[in-house]
Amino acid sequence: MDKVVEAVEEVKKEWGEAYCKTQEHIKAIGEYGKSREEKSSLPRLNGLVQDGLALLNSLQFKLDLLAPQLPSEEDVESAKSLLESWKNHYQTLRVNLRNANLQAKANMRKAAQEEVLSLFCLLYELTKAGMTSAAESITESLRRTRQLMVQEVERSAATLMTFDESTGVLKKAESEYKGQRSLLMRTRNLLSTMQRQDVIDRIILVVGFILFFSAVLYVVSKRIGILTLQRKVTAALKASMAGQAKILNEVNRDGADFHRGVDRNVELPNGGHMHDEL
Repeated sequence: MDKVVEAVEEVKKEWGEAYCKTQEHIKAIGEYGKSREEKSSLPRLNGLVQDGLALLNSLQFKLDLLAPQLPSEEDVESAKSLLESWKNHYQTLRVNLRNANLQAKANMRKAAQEEVLSLFCLLYELTKAGMTSAAESITESLRRTRQLMVQEVERSAATLMTFDESTGVLKKAESEYKGQRSLLMRTRNLLSTMQRQDVIDRIILVVGFILFFSAVLYVVSKRIGILTLQRKVTAALKASMAGQAKILNEVNRDGADFHRGVDRNVELPNGGHMHDEL
């Protein structure tokens, strides 16, 4: 499998896990205040949700970077469609988080009201039993009510601070994302230019090789033609020289025969023969 495809699959897996965990934390925020014994505090749950949202945003950014590098156009389009779906889910989570915090506040307000109502009921019942014990119960109930209200105020302040921090983090992430996107566009343009230059270099190399090979063939063919002509000229000269030597031999032989005939036929008056003095 291609490394880019593997990276995309890993991002998808991480996004699904982070999305499910973030949904669970948001659900826990929405149910906060319904029980007197809570496993986690509201600020901690909000912090976990903010961490999950930051992770989801980072995974969206990774997918946006990896999508154009996929091997096929179909994979690229599928990744882009998935990225748009992730963005919609991300916005839905933010809306659900706001609604869950409102629901948590409503739950805590309802719990406080129920506590006050139970206080009045207890006051009514204790009035019958005695003013002293009633006063102590009222004091204890008021103390618990005051503590509950203080906790609610602290949680509300912590929630607002968490929202402010998350807004700052999201703005910073958005600015970094825009900067990285411009860098990515410049990198794409540079890669396109380098690819075009690589194609041009290959064409130049092939044309140069063809021209060089043609020149070599031309020189070799010319060289072979010159050698053939040289052999023909040499053969012609040798044949001409052999013919001249043959003619000279025939001339010399005829001259010798002529002199021998003259020596035999010419006789001197005293019965001798005339000799050629030449």
